Amino acid sequence: MTVRTLQEKRGWAFTIAVPIIKPLLLATTRREWIGGENLPESGGFIIALNHISHVDPLTAAHLVYDHGRKPRYLAKSGLFDNPVLGRFLRGAGQIPVKRDTRDAVGAYAAAVDAVREGQCVVIYPEATITRDPDMWPMKGKSGAARIALETSCPVIPVGQWGAQEILAPYTKRPHVVPRHDVVMRVGPPVALEDLRSRPRTPAVVSQATERIMDAITHQLELVRGEQAPAERYDMAVRGDRFRKKA
Repeated sequence: MTVRTLQEKRGWAFTIAVPIIKPLLLATTRREWIGGENLPESGGFIIALNHISHVDPLTAAHLVYDHGRKPRYLAKSGLFDNPVLGRFLRGAGQIPVKRDTRDAVGAYAAAVDAVREGQCVVIYPEATITRDPDMWPMKGKSGAARIALETSCPVIPVGQWGAQEILAPYTKRPHVVPRHDVVMRVGPPVALEDLRSRPRTPAVVSQATERIMDAITHQLELVRGEQAPAERYDMAVRGDRFRKKA
């Protein structure tokens, strides 16, 4: 397991959060970080990973922090509406996103700026917890690809598994006993070089998005020791299987 010391200034939000959250994660999970050497030690980059639980942003942050970097997330704007939580999230440098609105353009610009400033931006290309019945990655959104093509930054794919055992999708009751295994496998940068010199057409962005999702899925296949379905779950076609249960 590669472990590095944080070189960036923590800031007040991380100074408060790390002594609280990290011991809690250490007490409730058994971690396996694979391929951590693929996470850049410096410079701006994107981590793109599959989304399996409301708790996995914490386990992903643990991975990033253990490798000497501070994570910045594109987070639902509603989380910022709470005065206390919103102040904390802004203090931690998180980026609010209002989906399917013009304000989403501002979030994209903020993410581009963060990468250009040498920061680590964590993105879930699926934009929500997977609805696939077997929890494989769904069809991805284009945000990570567009940021990568705009900035020429590395996109580091991560396949993760185990957080869904702590908190199952769309449930509120966590299960922390016994301790659960959390595995995160970090792959090499997604090959996008040939696309960066081409006009940024929808077809090029779509191709970049597919490559990112393929890379995430491959890492998850290695973690699970299984083969993913040939066709990814697409909510636009198959619907949201959790909507009626909400």
